[in-house]
Amino acid sequence: MNPTMKTKPILITFMIGAFFAILNETLLNIALTELMDVFSIEAHTVQWMATGFMLVMGVLMPVSALLIQWFTTRQMFIGVMSIFLLGTTIAACAFNFPMLLVGRMVQAVGTGLLIPVIFNALLLIYPVEVRGKIMGTFGLVIMFAPALGPTLSGVIVDLLGWRWLFISVIPFAVFSILFALKYLQNVGEVTRPKADIPSIILSSIGIGGIVYAFSSAGESGQGFMSATVLTIIVISLLSLIFFILRQLKLEEPLLDVRVFKYRNYAQGVSIFVIVVMAMFASEIVMPMYLQGPLGFSAKLAGLLLLPGALLSGLLSPVMGTLFDRFGPRKLIIPGSIVLVAVMIFFSTIDPSLSAWTFMAVYLVLMVAITSIMMPAETNALNDLPVHLYPHGTAIATTLQPIAGALGVSIFVSIVSQGSNRFIESQTGPVTEQMLDEAMTIGVHHAYWFAIALSVVALLIAFFMKKAISPDGGAQREGALH
Repeated sequence: MNPTMKTKPILITFMIGAFFAILNETLLNIALTELMDVFSIEAHTVQWMATGFMLVMGVLMPVSALLIQWFTTRQMFIGVMSIFLLGTTIAACAFNFPMLLVGRMVQAVGTGLLIPVIFNALLLIYPVEVRGKIMGTFGLVIMFAPALGPTLSGVIVDLLGWRWLFISVIPFAVFSILFALKYLQNVGEVTRPKADIPSIILSSIGIGGIVYAFSSAGESGQGFMSATVLTIIVISLLSLIFFILRQLKLEEPLLDVRVFKYRNYAQGVSIFVIVVMAMFASEIVMPMYLQGPLGFSAKLAGLLLLPGALLSGLLSPVMGTLFDRFGPRKLIIPGSIVLVAVMIFFSTIDPSLSAWTFMAVYLVLMVAITSIMMPAETNALNDLPVHLYPHGTAIATTLQPIAGALGVSIFVSIVSQGSNRFIESQTGPVTEQMLDEAMTIGVHHAYWFAIALSVVALLIAFFMKKAISPDGGAQREGALH
């Protein structure tokens, strides 16, 4: 690390920008019903506010590795925050749904490029010995922002209306840009590798198609049995196969998949993907169960999830410090054991579950996830040499929305299929009690799958070792200017 570089202002700049960009991901979810009324649109149309956002992010993240090497840190951060500000302003001024959707998609461009830029810069600025603490501190933002989104959104919509969900973000985005203009220094070198257009096209079709198909499967009554979903998945997988083969042949690949040759990177990313699937799925399936058989209101269901998410954010810096001191195994192995135990508990729940019991178990779940996610991702990135940082961060951040969409679609499909099979096996009229029992069985089936995923994560954790970058700290000293 360059001793003359003022790292705190850089970290503060990143945290301010990331907080409002990530907050924006969940800020709109609770307002979708109101938007349906305001613009007289159906649920499948308004859902594009969420699906389209994730789709744009997924398509752009692979390209971030190229852009990071083409532009300076200041240019990238200020540029993507300016794009995010533009999208927010368009959405705030929207007079019809197409204009609102355009604003939302422009926001997604800024958000999708921001996190890879920040992660790459943090890897260059901070040495391996303190990265856990720094990533944990940054993780505070990543965990807090989505947790606060739905609650904050509900208050703003009730008091001021949906338009203020965007208006309230504008001054903070402006402040982030001005703060960056004054304090942000450039990190790394601009190498301007050749842009391979076929690779960009293949990755866009492959990743965009996968995210869209998985999201559609989760929302569709047919799930993965839909002919449209299956067709898109096949085309997307073929595109990804050709993309990977092309990357292995290029001297300057768009996304260097050789990062998976580094064992700790492959293991860490695998665990990260599994935990993201479990977390995203639990955030969808459990609210469904809380509002269904348990009979809780949407507001109460959201409040029951909030303490766990907030605790996860608070613990993130603590887990980072423990990671620096003890390495990944002493956090990830116990965390994975607890994760398996929680999944087993959820696989046995019934409508007699009390709100307090659920909140306590969900708190334990989020502690387990916090002890796994950040150590796994940080240890994975620590295993890479400096020249692969842009590619490693781009791949890790690209896999997050894919894993989230996959987890949600699989879990929702399992719940639906389990519930439908139970109802079809019954005779007589369908009663409310029968529907509650059907959903309980569907949730049990979904968490049996979650148990299997958690066990895989635990097995991988036993083979992990503390990673040390092949370049050590020497190359970073010349990377800062």
